[in-house]
Amino acid sequence: MDFSLRKRFRHFLLLSILSACCLVAQAQAPRHTFALGAESFLLDGQPFQMISGELHYPRIPREAWRSRLKMAKAMGLNTIGTYVFWNAHEPQPGQYDFKGNNDVAAFVRMAQEEGLWVVLRPSPYVCAEWEFGGYPYWLQNVPGLKVRSQEPQYVAAYRRYIQAVGQQLAPLQVNHGGPVLMVQVENEYGSYGSDKQYLALNQQLFQQAGFDGLLYTCDPANDVAAGHLPGLLPAVNGLDQPREVKALVRANHNGQGPYFIAEWYPAWFDWWGAPHHTVPAEKYTARLDSVLKAGLSINLYMFHGGSTRGFMNGANYKGGTTRYEPQVSSYDYDAPLDEAGNATPKFLAFRQVIAKYRPAGQPLPPVPAARPAAALPTLQLTRVASLLSRLPAPVVSSTPLTFEGLRQAYGFVLYRATVRGGRTQLLKITELRDYAVVLVNGQRVGTLDRRLNQDSLRLALPKGPVQLDILVENMGRINFGKYLLENTKGITQNVRLDGREVKDWRMYRLPFDTAPVVAQGTAPTSAATAAPVLRSATFTLATPADTYLDMRAWGKGCVWVNGHHLGRYWAIGPQQTLYVPAEWLKKGANDITVLELLKPQQATLPSLAHPILSELQP
Repeated sequence: MDFSLRKRFRHFLLLSILSACCLVAQAQAPRHTFALGAESFLLDGQPFQMISGELHYPRIPREAWRSRLKMAKAMGLNTIGTYVFWNAHEPQPGQYDFKGNNDVAAFVRMAQEEGLWVVLRPSPYVCAEWEFGGYPYWLQNVPGLKVRSQEPQYVAAYRRYIQAVGQQLAPLQVNHGGPVLMVQVENEYGSYGSDKQYLALNQQLFQQAGFDGLLYTCDPANDVAAGHLPGLLPAVNGLDQPREVKALVRANHNGQGPYFIAEWYPAWFDWWGAPHHTVPAEKYTARLDSVLKAGLSINLYMFHGGSTRGFMNGANYKGGTTRYEPQVSSYDYDAPLDEAGNATPKFLAFRQVIAKYRPAGQPLPPVPAARPAAALPTLQLTRVASLLSRLPAPVVSSTPLTFEGLRQAYGFVLYRATVRGGRTQLLKITELRDYAVVLVNGQRVGTLDRRLNQDSLRLALPKGPVQLDILVENMGRINFGKYLLENTKGITQNVRLDGREVKDWRMYRLPFDTAPVVAQGTAPTSAATAAPVLRSATFTLATPADTYLDMRAWGKGCVWVNGHHLGRYWAIGPQQTLYVPAEWLKKGANDITVLELLKPQQATLPSLAHPILSELQP
């Protein structure tokens, strides 16, 4: 290559590099601005009314994210809100998971592709009827650590986590060309405390993690003064009277707006043993209309709930004589979009209201058709194994260890001890958390339920050495209130027989963090002893469609289909079905496994083309 040709080539290469750099700079340049006006939000300098709905990426199969976002557009929403769940993304210290259903950045980008803005809530406390309010269980293993405080160990863990979240999501803020309009600092903190220095520390941690756009706080109306941070927009939860919302925001925001109802509740969630919550649409349509007419921005909690899969449901507990209330796996919420993602009458009623406030020349898109649903042929779960025959190696300790002491997040622990028999004795478990199946020499003799304040059982023990087994289920850590700080699981204190403490325990960890496999074979003693069992089957489908497993004839347990943990079932209700999304079924062979705690002889499993979410049984 001669000199002139080399010179021209270098010139061409330099131009190419400069051109590429310009394209990158253009791609990274802010495409929109979002700011606070005196009365309204300003998008690119123009008034913007957020009409938002909450939906949570872990509660929706990733394969169905886009269809749910399209439904949000069809109802007239221009924005979606979502929490970010710490315990989903850092299940163990320093082990981060932003893949698959936890790929929150992909979810946010998909919202942008569908023409939706995003309100992001990394908090990191979320409440959300979610296990431990979103906190990872392992925080409780750090002596002295206190969540939602300035305690240094908590702040250090929080900082590491929010930095990891920032790497994923800070580039997706609107001032960086993404769809994220606002980012929420903490979450309903005023319902918990009033430490403004702690809130300021939250703001600092968010900014250090790259969240350099618009930050805000949200609190129930009665708690705004305690929970907002001066300088940030105070959003209001649970209040939909425009005049009152405006007065509350102005009183805490230098006499001006804008005005954002960050959580507006069209219904409510459910817990085991209590009636299903429903609210007719007509009770809320006029309220929605008045809010939108007044120019306020709003976020429906929930627009679409979906399902709380695995063991990730939370619980409520207020202390004293109040009941511990673990939440069900369905997060249907009586929301405008049902658990399977179909439009409800509430969806259609709200859509009619929202249509009145659409910009001129922007009609609503058509409502997508309901997803096909079908009942499967009744399944016979003929492969069976006793849970007691599939135990891992034990952990040995003089006294019982909690789940946290065993480094186990969720699921079950079997506690086993050898005791002296020969008479009837009173078994008492101090601070059982949360549900126990008690077995003597492999025979189920009773259950204990924290919801009912049950901690004692009379045992008729045969002569000689007796094997005492206590299978304990973590039914969900408390997600709201001061008892966040008292959330260990398992046998948290001691076990006594007629007042004498039982010592020398073997503990078998059963986290079921992957789907169990049951090979061919039977466990004929399981039905006779009433010990818990695993039952499995393989079934064939020609055309996958949504379906609902009908668990009414079963007792208590959980179900896996093709490796996906569908959640818990419990005959007491109100939830009696488990939703199986078509995306998790396959044409051809499919596998199902049920862990049944109370009815080991049950082997027949029907399904339905619709859910049953409102049936209580004694």
